[in-house]
Amino acid sequence: MDPLKQKFFDKANILKSEIKELLKENGNKKIDEVTLKQIYGGARGIKMMVWETSELDAIDGIRFRGYSIPELKEKLPKGPDGKEPRPEGLFWLMLVGEIPTEEEVKWLTDQWTTRSNVPEHTFKVLDDLPKSTHPMTQLTMAIMAMQTESCFMRRYDEGMNKTDYWDATYEDAMNLIAKLPRVAAYIYRRTYHNGDHIAPDISQDWAGNFAHMLGIEGNDFKNLMRLYMTIHADHEGGNASAHTTHLVGSTLSDPYLSLAAGINALAGPLHGLANQEVIKWTFKMLDALGTKQPTERQIADYVNSTLASGKVIPGYGHAVLRRPDPRFMALKTFAEEYIPDSDIVNVIWKVFDVVPDILKGLGKVKNPWPNVDAHSGSILVHYGLVQYSFYTVLFGVSRALGVLSSQCWSRALGMPLERPKSMTTEAVKQMLEAVNK
Repeated sequence: MDPLKQKFFDKANILKSEIKELLKENGNKKIDEVTLKQIYGGARGIKMMVWETSELDAIDGIRFRGYSIPELKEKLPKGPDGKEPRPEGLFWLMLVGEIPTEEEVKWLTDQWTTRSNVPEHTFKVLDDLPKSTHPMTQLTMAIMAMQTESCFMRRYDEGMNKTDYWDATYEDAMNLIAKLPRVAAYIYRRTYHNGDHIAPDISQDWAGNFAHMLGIEGNDFKNLMRLYMTIHADHEGGNASAHTTHLVGSTLSDPYLSLAAGINALAGPLHGLANQEVIKWTFKMLDALGTKQPTERQIADYVNSTLASGKVIPGYGHAVLRRPDPRFMALKTFAEEYIPDSDIVNVIWKVFDVVPDILKGLGKVKNPWPNVDAHSGSILVHYGLVQYSFYTVLFGVSRALGVLSSQCWSRALGMPLERPKSMTTEAVKQMLEAVNK
């Protein structure tokens, strides 16, 4: 058994025993209340699942195994120039709850390099699609095509004992994460660069090689990919892509099928596609104003006209956060160090200075602050990745780290089929009548 798998197995057995005792002593205790607004409002805020790899706090933002993003940037092993954290280290942390050593991260990089070969039929599936097919559709189809390689599917058909579900899931997670950069880069090059593909460079780390295969060279962009893949990896279990992956996985669908479902959720405009909408809105504003360097007054006027027309400001507001998204601030810090004179980045900073006060002045917005989508696209544009419809694919490659490590935990802990209870409006009325008598 490899060292990461053994460490995960040992920790999972300890936690599984703790959970068993918790349920034995406290299984019938109530820990939350459900309101009518939650029933009709998308189950917002209802505590109804376990997600070990990260948690989201309204004030502090995302924490991965208790570590904030600034702490991760400090503590995780870095890329070759020692600047940005390597996503391999975050995967290790999410899986076993420990900051890995340099040697452990190198081992994981080597593992993913070894496992990164994509079956030839996957490329054939992609090549049969029209180039106009949305990149997220292509990504989903590629993941589904690779499902032929699923260890979980094969071993389940052979009669695998349920105590070994976690093992097959771990193998699939490792294999799938290893292959995703190659697949995503292939989609990018076939869609936007006439199929002029770039061979992998196995001397690179996972994110560095991804940047190389995209065709955007330079250490700065590789550092951006390391940071981007780290900060987008997880966002607790209640967000749409994570929850979808968990729900499908609870049926014992293998990681390929589960991740494909999660990617489809990520493709929605109210979720991962928001990063595409932000940069579209930004360039539409610049076109309307006739300048690449608008003043704050010009931006404020445009924002007010957008709101007056009944539209929202994309990238602002978050279902949970009540402060600026730490992921936004991490990207802002990156831009301040690497590209402080970029026109598009400076526009984003001016929007950040203007929009929150305008939204607060409306008196109806709980969170007027930006989320990560408000900044990510502008940096990608600066480095030449101007194809907006590809942005969510980058998000999806990163998000695989969190949802697949979490699926390993779900299988190790024996999480059941997810089956919440639904209600009709008539049943709700009858309950309210009884309560109000």
